[in-house]
Amino acid sequence: MRTTTVWVEKVNLPDNGDNCVYDVCFSPDGSQLIAAVGLRILVINVAEGAIVQSLKGHKSTVYCVAYSNDGKRFASGGADKNVVIWSDTLQGTLKYVHGESIQCLSFNPTNTLLASCAVNDFGIWSPDKKSVDKHKVPAKINACCWTNDGSLLAIGLQNGTVSIRKKNGSEQCRIERPGGTLSSVWGVSWGKAPEDGQDMLCVVDWGQTLSFYSTAGKPMMKERSLGFDPLRVVYAHTHRDCEYIIVTGSNKACAIFTQEGVRVTSVAEQESWVWACAMRPNSHSMIVGTQGGVLTYYDVQLLVVHALYKSLYAYRMNMTDVMVQNLLKDVRVRIKCRDVVKKLAIFKDSLAIQFVDRVLIYQRDSKSEEFKYHLRDKINHSFECSLLVMCTENLILCQEKKLQCYSFNGIRQKEWLLDSHIRYIRSVGGMRGKEVLVAGLKNGQVVKIFLDNPFPVDVVKVPQSVRCVDLNLLHSKIAVVDESSTLFVYDLITKDLLFQEPSAVSVFWNAYYDDLLSYSGFGVLNIKASVFPIYQQKMAGFVVGFCGHKIFSMQNSSVVTLEVPLSAPMYQYIQHKQFKEAYKVASLGVPMNDWKSLANAALEGMDFYIARKGFSKTKNLSFLRLIEQYQDKVNDPKGQKSFLAEVYAYQGRFNEAARLFKENGEEDKAVSMYADLRMFDLAQEYLTDGESNNRSNLLKRKAEWAVKINEPRAAAEMYLVAGEKEKAIEIMGQNGWTDMLLEVGRKLDRNDTNALARCAEYLVKLGEASSAAEMYRRVGLVDRVLDLYILARNWQEVFVIVERHPELKKMAYLPYAQWLAENDRFAESQKAFHEAGCPEEAFKVLEQLIKNAIFETRFHDAGYYHWVLSIQYLDLARSRMNDVEIAEQMMENFYLHQKKGSMFYAFNSVYRYTDQPFTPFMADALFNISKFLMHELMVEIDLPISKFHVLYTLAKQARTLKAFKLARNVLERLKGLMVSEPLRDGLCLLTLASRGDKFHDSEDLLPMCYRCSTTNPLLNPRGNHCINCFHPFVFSFVSFEVLPVVEFQPEEGISDEEATGLIGANKQISQEQNGNRLRSSHKRGSLSSAGSYGGGATYRSPAQRWREDVTGEGVQVLQLDDDDDDDDDEDANNGRYREGREDDGAASPNDPFTFKPTGVNNEYIPVILDRAYLRTLEPTETIVCKWPPPLRYKFYRNLIPEMNISQCQACFQLFHTDDFVLQVLQKGHCPFCRSPDAMGKRSEPGEGKDDL
Repeated sequence: MRTTTVWVEKVNLPDNGDNCVYDVCFSPDGSQLIAAVGLRILVINVAEGAIVQSLKGHKSTVYCVAYSNDGKRFASGGADKNVVIWSDTLQGTLKYVHGESIQCLSFNPTNTLLASCAVNDFGIWSPDKKSVDKHKVPAKINACCWTNDGSLLAIGLQNGTVSIRKKNGSEQCRIERPGGTLSSVWGVSWGKAPEDGQDMLCVVDWGQTLSFYSTAGKPMMKERSLGFDPLRVVYAHTHRDCEYIIVTGSNKACAIFTQEGVRVTSVAEQESWVWACAMRPNSHSMIVGTQGGVLTYYDVQLLVVHALYKSLYAYRMNMTDVMVQNLLKDVRVRIKCRDVVKKLAIFKDSLAIQFVDRVLIYQRDSKSEEFKYHLRDKINHSFECSLLVMCTENLILCQEKKLQCYSFNGIRQKEWLLDSHIRYIRSVGGMRGKEVLVAGLKNGQVVKIFLDNPFPVDVVKVPQSVRCVDLNLLHSKIAVVDESSTLFVYDLITKDLLFQEPSAVSVFWNAYYDDLLSYSGFGVLNIKASVFPIYQQKMAGFVVGFCGHKIFSMQNSSVVTLEVPLSAPMYQYIQHKQFKEAYKVASLGVPMNDWKSLANAALEGMDFYIARKGFSKTKNLSFLRLIEQYQDKVNDPKGQKSFLAEVYAYQGRFNEAARLFKENGEEDKAVSMYADLRMFDLAQEYLTDGESNNRSNLLKRKAEWAVKINEPRAAAEMYLVAGEKEKAIEIMGQNGWTDMLLEVGRKLDRNDTNALARCAEYLVKLGEASSAAEMYRRVGLVDRVLDLYILARNWQEVFVIVERHPELKKMAYLPYAQWLAENDRFAESQKAFHEAGCPEEAFKVLEQLIKNAIFETRFHDAGYYHWVLSIQYLDLARSRMNDVEIAEQMMENFYLHQKKGSMFYAFNSVYRYTDQPFTPFMADALFNISKFLMHELMVEIDLPISKFHVLYTLAKQARTLKAFKLARNVLERLKGLMVSEPLRDGLCLLTLASRGDKFHDSEDLLPMCYRCSTTNPLLNPRGNHCINCFHPFVFSFVSFEVLPVVEFQPEEGISDEEATGLIGANKQISQEQNGNRLRSSHKRGSLSSAGSYGGGATYRSPAQRWREDVTGEGVQVLQLDDDDDDDDDEDANNGRYREGREDDGAASPNDPFTFKPTGVNNEYIPVILDRAYLRTLEPTETIVCKWPPPLRYKFYRNLIPEMNISQCQACFQLFHTDDFVLQVLQKGHCPFCRSPDAMGKRSEPGEGKDDL
């Protein structure tokens, strides 16, 4: 560190006490200095060192002064207990008082708060407040300081503690330090921690220690010994944001410490104690005030310690660390040394760091991608030298005229004694252990020193002392700058002076090219190539390195990397046809346009090697192909002329190129060139007779150009003339020229299939379908004609074509089916899909409709679509009866979708009841529907049907109908289900109300099995089957009441059609004997129409074992006993019944429908009738469901003939006649399958109206 005294002011004012300088401070702009000297406040002009004014504002000694950060005011405090606020015009504006003398002052750096510290308290003053907030402290205050952000205030006390306060004066923490009053704190200052840059408090005390603390009061880093009593501590800044600490006191000087507390040196020595010290803002200047009244203003310069080798730059940072960076790659590494760095040297991968008592050698692994140095050797020796240089295995120390070579082990190997003082030295490379040093001496001599040679070699000598010297890459030239700022360049082989230039401060050769030189001086950078003129540009600082196209410049003690254009030297080489040298310069770094210029110049100069490299760099494939094509032909005059013409063409010299092409007999190339340039008139001039191909190509080119310039009609006409009919048709179609398309289409030959088809396509787009069809027919494209009719939705014509061409059936029916589906004609759509051979598409349509219906809560539609889908599977099974496995799979799907359809159909009523305010169903109907669904859901089935809605409805209706036990059981099941918010309150009320009900069900609600007369419980574990005989309950598909019907089957060997014909065949009852009964039967049967079943004169309860019959003689027989013979018992137990006769010919008393069976092995045993018994059945009591194959008919007998039952002839569901007739009248179709022909003949599935 170097200090220079700028001015000294000895204060010796009369009547001013002891004239001791207790405190100093600078104005924010650094132009004014305020000093507390004795009884007065001195205002000093910093630039001149003259006292501007002496202020008298205190009656006693002034101890402290402080300037605000905004520069509008400063404050002073002293032994008279007063704090005076002064304006920047040196006028006193305010005064306030403490209880004791004022010890120190500090303005907040971010606002106008002033901390004034007295002996036993401190205050926070603000110009916005009328009063000063004061806070007591336990000991005398000696020092105070704000953090850089103004958030915290540190106060040093006489008892050795430090109190850290917030802005409002409250204490954040207290630092209790060892030593107590023997270590009274006399200086505090805030700086930055070297590790993370956080705020760090530096404390000095009269225990002669220097310590560091965080904002939380935690110790940081190692405590250092001072060796004197401190009075003031100040943080100072230099270049590269280097921060160091100045401590003053009884040492009568300024002690310099690093951020980590390492002592560096002492400067500004005085004759008495130094009480005051301050750094001038934004400068390297310092003011020092002593007890003897002396003010000294110093300029402080921290010497730059750095080293450079090619692009590797090492420099000292924070005085104890070393930063090494690669200036080209912008990578760096920091080496923490924790000691003051004296000198640095760097060479290739080695780094030497000199300290006071040792030298450390670091090494970097050049093979590793990581930029990191590790310690290699350590020399424990103190060296005195002015310059430090290193080589691969040696360390070179320079001291005046002497050079000493040491190994990395600290052993001195050689020593050279030169004729004059060494002014400049650097290593310029060489073999390992035989490196070369070049040194410039004070007498102007330049010498080479080889490490393996004990004798220096004189090279050249310049008139004055050498300032800078450098060798080029090949060591064939040397450049020297002397003290007169003159540059000398010598040829080392001939020792001749090549040239000399003035105004040079430093000089460096390019590290990668041996004939490129840079030197700088007086703000100008000069670059010289070979013997060509110099290129100049402005540059601050001076050059310290030249690598490739980057200059390293020393500016303000820092090295800056600058990119310099090397275009000028490259063009200088090009002008002299030195293409190889120009290529070497370009490789160092020039813009892409300069590469193009180099490549073109080399091509014209027939230097194919450099031209190829240049065009490869610019990625110009055209010129590379040209070079590849002609490099073997340039020896031939004709080939050379053709090559030259091509080069002219690529360079834009078209007339010359065309002339050479014509002279060389290559007119077609000239035509092609002008056609590419859209110069068709000039191209026409080079056409010769008989070249029809060239003319046609030219026309095509002209047509293409016409398209680009938006003249499509002319382009179409030219394409037609050139024979490019399809391109012409494309232009016509894109522009909608129907008339031209029709004209071209009529003129085209039948063999022009592609052109006709293309023409027809555009006519279709333009709405000329009939004309397009005509053209398609001309080329025999019937499928295209069919497409036209399909697009036009002319299905009549479509099916006419299909009749003639059956192979197009799928092509026609598939879009037809899709069109039907889009128009909600799903039944016809299904047929069409099957006609197209795509049943999967039919299923996909229905499945998508089911998903949509469920998503939109249209559950009645979902049930209907499931029924339609089941019928589709039934039809598919009928068509695949030969394949048993597939047929069985289809039948499984049929039964599954039948069941799903019934459940969705029933759930629609439940959902409407729970979700809508009104419902058309009575309580008993809702009870039956929800009970039906509950039993169906007992079997695991993957359906989106809410069990909660079903059970909630059942519970409510069960309470209404007094089925309290069922309601209680259902509510228990509801506890485990998720309940929606709107229904939660209702469920809670229902649960509470049910707890007061009796735990039994009304007997009127218990369902009875009409097969075995068993009364079933409401909560049936068998589901919708009898708990005794397992007979499935048959429900009316409106109210879901159990119908009094029993299923029976014909005996094996009897077909369904035969069984249907046998029913009632022997019932010949005379009208005379049974007139009344028949008339009564006719009246009842007329209500059920053709699809209803009723009649009979006698009520036949399944619970009673009696039977009425009429013999052939008209005798009515009533059998009351149930005695059966052994054969009848055996037949009955097997489920088979026959009509037996007694010896007298009377009817058998056994009736299979009144027999009480039980299930065998948990399976239902159906009633099986033989031919004789079938003949005895009343047709009006029999219901036949005529399912199509592969299903068989289903036969039911109505055991209560007075109850009229109707059957839908489409879906074969059974209904109470009154309910069915009402639904048909209201909706116009069956409520389940939506068939409008439900009362008569079976309609096709899905022919009903679709409510989408």
